Formats: sequence, C-alpha cells, structure tokens
Amino acid sequence: MSAPAGSFPQEVVLLTVVVQKNHYQDSVALMVLSRALSDLPGVDRASAMMGTPANKGILTDTGFEAPELAAATPADLVIGIVAEDAEVCRDAVSRADELLAAQASAASGSSMRRAHSLVRARTALPDANLALVSVPGAYAAAEARHLLDAGLNVMLFSDNVTLADEVDLKTRAGEAGLLVMGPDCGTSAFNGVPLAFANLCTAGSVGVVGASGTGTQEVMTQVDRLGAGISHAIGLGGRDLSDQVGGRTATQALAALDADPATDVIVLVSKPPAPAVRARIDTLAQGLSKPVVTMFVDGPRDAGRHGNVTATTTLAEAAARAVELVGVSSFTPSPGGDGAPAAGLIGLYTGGTLADEAAVIIRDALDLDVPLGAGDPGVVLSAGPHRIIDLGDDVFTQGRPHPMIDPALRAEKIVTTLADPATAVLLLDVVLGHGSAADPAGAIAGPIREGLEKARAEGRQVRVVASVCGTARDEQGLTEQVAALTEAGARVLPSNAAAARHAAALAARIGQPAPASPSPAPAGIAGLLAGPKVINVGLAGFAEELAGLHVPVVQWSWAPPAGGDARLARIVERLLAR
Repeated sequence: MSAPAGSFPQEVVLLTVVVQKNHYQDSVALMVLSRALSDLPGVDRASAMMGTPANKGILTDTGFEAPELAAATPADLVIGIVAEDAEVCRDAVSRADELLAAQASAASGSSMRRAHSLVRARTALPDANLALVSVPGAYAAAEARHLLDAGLNVMLFSDNVTLADEVDLKTRAGEAGLLVMGPDCGTSAFNGVPLAFANLCTAGSVGVVGASGTGTQEVMTQVDRLGAGISHAIGLGGRDLSDQVGGRTATQALAALDADPATDVIVLVSKPPAPAVRARIDTLAQGLSKPVVTMFVDGPRDAGRHGNVTATTTLAEAAARAVELVGVSSFTPSPGGDGAPAAGLIGLYTGGTLADEAAVIIRDALDLDVPLGAGDPGVVLSAGPHRIIDLGDDVFTQGRPHPMIDPALRAEKIVTTLADPATAVLLLDVVLGHGSAADPAGAIAGPIREGLEKARAEGRQVRVVASVCGTARDEQGLTEQVAALTEAGARVLPSNAAAARHAAALAARIGQPAPASPSPAPAGIAGLLAGPKVINVGLAGFAEELAGLHVPVVQWSWAPPAGGDARLARIVERLLAR
C-alpha cells in the first residue's frame, strides 16, 4: 500500500506498509531487517514488527499508519517504509523479500537441529533438560508451563511476564524439582556452558546465584581474572527476592550448589531483597556446608564475615572474597583431645609490616581478644595455638643475615612447624626484589613439600598459605616464584591481606564439627548441573551460539499459538490444562 506522507520532510513523499500473513520473526531478525531497509538509498526510515496490538500502536504513533494495520495479527509480519518515491518503495519491498528468503535459506542450510513443535523438539533431543525461552512476554508464561510439564528446567529470558505468573511458575517448578530462572533472566551458566548473555570462564569451584544479569557476569569475570574459576551461575530474575516471589528460585539454587561436588564457595548477588526474604535467605546460608558471599546492591552496610556468610558491598569485593574462600569448605583439621595440643595457625614472616597486617586481620577475623606484640620478642600475635612470628625481628637476626637475604632460618622453621601436630595452618610471605634472595620460593618449596607429605602420611590435614610481594620485572620472576610455591602444595593468594583472610577462614574451622552433608539436589536440577541439553524457544541466535560450543541443542521454530489470536489461545490453554 502506498499513500502520501504529508507530515514527513518535503523530499519524502510515500509511505508503504506491507503485511505478510503468518510470517513470524524473532526480535533480532526484525531489528536486522529494519536496519537493512533503513540503510537503502532513498529510504528515509523503515520498521519491521510483528502485528501485535502494542506494535501496531507504535507503528501508528511513529508515522506508519495505514488501513492494512487493522487486520494484522500477532503472527503477521508488518513492514513499514517511508521513501522518496514509488520506485524506491518497490525496491525496498523487493529487498525485504530477498532478505527474508536469504534468512530462511540460511536457517534451512544450518546444521543446527530444528523442530516446529515441542513434541518434535523432544523427539530430536529426548534427554533435554533445559528450555531457554525468549518469546514475547504475552506468550512466555503459557509456554513455560508446557515446558515444565514436559520435565524441563526453564530459563525465562522473556520479560513482561506478570508477577502472578512468575509465582505460579516457580511454585510449579519447586513441586516438580525443577528450576525456573527468570522471567527477565539474562545470564546463567552450567558446567562451563554460558547461556544467553554470559561469558566463557575458566572452570572452577565458585558458584554464583544472581538476581542480576550483569552483576552475575561481573562476579564471574572477576573470579576468572583472579585465577579461580566458575562451577555454575544460576540466574534468578530480578524479582525473585521480592516479598511476592519470596526467593523461591534462590532457595533452590543455594541448596543445589551446596549439594554440588564441583562447587566450593557460593556467591549471591542481588538488588536489595525484601527484608523478610533476606532474613530467610541468611538463615539458609548460615546452615549450608559451604561458605556464602553476598553482595546486595545498595543493601545494608554490614560488610564482613558473620558466621558462614561474608557480606560485601561491591561486585569486585564479592569475587575477591569468594576466591579467598576456595578450599575452605574441604578443610577438616584433626581435632585436639587426649592430651594433644589444640591445633592452630602459625605465621612465619620475613616482612615486619606484612606480619603486622596479617596479625590484625587474623585477630579480628577470629575474635581474638589480645593485643599485638604482647608475647615473646618477634612474636607479633600470640593467642592460644595461633601465632604470627616476624623472623626479621632483631631477636632472630643477631649474628645472621635478614631472612629476606638468607632463607635458611625460615626453611628450618618450616620443617619443624609442619612436623608439629599442633600446626593446622602455616602462613608465609615471600618478598622479591633487589637485595632479596635469588630464589626465595625455591628455598622453601622443598621443606613445604616434604612437610605436607609427612603430615598426610600421619593422617593430619595441614594447609600452607602464601602470598608473593613482587612484580613480573623483578629478577626472581613473579610467575616462577608463584609456580614454585604452588607446585610444592601451597595455596598462593594475590595479596598478603587475602592470604591472611584465607588462613583465618581455615583456622576458624579448627575444632568445629563438620557441617552436615547436604541433601542431594533433585534429579532434574542435578542433571542440569551435569551439563545443559537445550531446547531453545525463541531467539535463534542463542541456539547458534550453543551449537558453536558443541552443546546439544534443538531450535524450536516457535510461532504464536492459535495464529496469534489471544482469545483462542486462552481457550486452547484451558483445554490443555484439563
């Protein structure tokens, strides 16, 4: 259809609106088509939309009003073109036909499996365990119910889903032992597979639960940069921790990651939760067998460790604290008793200020009510079985070089300390640079390795924690020094403070009863954690990305049910529900 366009600039004289019946396209394809047509010579602007009532209102309000719009249904493709003359309009319509045909040809030629119904998609991928849904919000809840009934976890990328539908879907999922992530869930990842908007991260043991898409991505990527890795990231949707939804998916996700052998630390990221929901989530987190780090955007300023939960105020801090807690949940030191001395944390330092910093962090973290420097000379902290010793103090350097120059004294003390049954955690610093020993890490790597081997042979679990003060340009070589300590069995953290916090978290477990083993995750969720097998419903680009990663995926070539007739679709839905 062509008509004068008097409200447009003088050189623009024609408006053409074309309606293609039963030609559903997803939002990305529509965006690409709109942009390609708008870029044609002589075209002032173009818009391609599905004929939903809302879209028809937008087209009318933006100057694409035409009689053809009235009859368009949500299953119909509407293309509006404003151009300088009739020939340009005809060329633009022809170009639209060419682009749509090329798109269809590319889809048919793709090796990615496709199906035109849920039944056929399940037949093509019978062991599917996840549906990734990105259809328009008006249809998303109904499709999600069908997918749950088919035994699939659902990641609901779609937005504009009502709160009542969200509560209903998540209640159904909980009863079925499945997850509903979303609506408006943009980020998740399972066993190294990123879904929708997510990043490829190193595999590791930090699990993330996120009521924030970009917040989840920031934590994941920061963890990766810090040298650790991600087990899974479970998106919730932004309303999950509201009063109405009550943290339904968050509760399931925390429990599932606690039961997951690949996860060692859990990070929970969210916009401010409802106070009552936060209290329930905190109670749950305190009872988990694995440490939990929380980051609530604009939440209460109660940063710090509180029992099993470490509260943070920034995403980067949440990632850093999670990395520091990796390995803590698996630490089960031998308890004292039967006359044996209580096990403790021993720090053998060469740097005086580093020793002081570690002592303050450990004293505060373990609630040790003692002043610093109140013990023997050179002992910065002495509190029961816990001691931080500055081997660079005058008492240790009389008649011999400073331990940063000559590592022999500390190497000897490492041997005796690791051989002592009263040692559960050994904390060390290594300082590089001009004047320091040529290979300080190499000088203590042998004693560390031998001491840990002897402890294991005696049935004792001992951890060695270290940090390296230096740069890649130092003559000793930062990378080589870290590698030597790591290969010897030490856990190397990126700073002295991080190492001290990690050592303190380990020491806090000394003498504590082991947490109860978590209940196994429901089979449907456990299967998803083992690796997603996806039916993609909506944006084909998501399926193409997964296929490129060699993830089992089928693209359900979805179109609005009942030809987009909302009334008829509701009738069909009610009939199917009987």
